[in-house]
Amino acid sequence: MNLKDQQALLKLARESIITYFSKEYPYTGKVEHISDLLGVFVTLYKNKELRGCIGYPTATFPLYKGVVEAARAAAFQDPRFPQLQKSELGQVNIEISVLTKPVLMEVKKPEDYFKSIEIGKDGLMLRGPEGAGLLLPQVATEHNFAPIAFLRCLSQKASLEQEAWTKPENHIFKFQAIIFSEK
Repeated sequence: MNLKDQQALLKLARESIITYFSKEYPYTGKVEHISDLLGVFVTLYKNKELRGCIGYPTATFPLYKGVVEAARAAAFQDPRFPQLQKSELGQVNIEISVLTKPVLMEVKKPEDYFKSIEIGKDGLMLRGPEGAGLLLPQVATEHNFAPIAFLRCLSQKASLEQEAWTKPENHIFKFQAIIFSEK
């Protein structure tokens, strides 16, 4: 993905939030060529603090549409935060993470995950019968996680006990992301 496409997607994410206030849909004509089926997350920061983050680990629609939906969801549907107010728009910085397809990590014993996770490069997803969760690659770097801390946090994100990553019924996937932001 080139810089021009990244800038166009960032502009689309912002327009998606702005047009939500007027109950309109953003113009997508300039980005419809960015139609790869990839997972995407949109993260909002206000004063360098998380203000919302929602996305789709895998895509069922074109990337540009995923950006529209994820931007709006991060601004108005993240249950951890109140809905974004129009007055906050100028204070919000938008970051987009375009995900590669998640790959199942196959290990003989749980400790083998430690050798397979590259902090700062890999994001993780847990899927199991009792829950699912995802952490973007930048989460481990931002919190200075070692692989074990990353796996424990992933388990908590899935609303499971910290050691859920060791249970054979829970499957761990890894993926990478192209990450770009307005600033």
